[in-house]
Amino acid sequence: MASSKEYLDFILEQLSELDEITYRAMMGEYIIYYRGKVIGGIYDDRFLVKNIKAAADLMPEAALELPYDGAKEMLLVDDIENKEFLRDLLEAMYNELPAPGKKK
Repeated sequence: MASSKEYLDFILEQLSELDEITYRAMMGEYIIYYRGKVIGGIYDDRFLVKNIKAAADLMPEAALELPYDGAKEMLLVDDIENKEFLRDLLEAMYNELPAPGKKK
């Protein structure tokens, strides 16, 4: 099942307190970037973030879910109504994420 544009728009609005949020559509889903780094995405109308220490520390009860078959497990963000939490989550994750790769 592909994600809806309406769910993407909702998540982008919830992330509106952050600068430099971008996304890219990919095979019916959406990859979400924060200041050029991949933080996660929207898969089957679920907001999932990379399973890194900073995210796990802020969401110790978060479910691990597969965005698609063959992918690494990601953390399900349940508290999508809380803009302040989402801002704090992405800011905490930023330094732990790898720098964007060089384009060929």
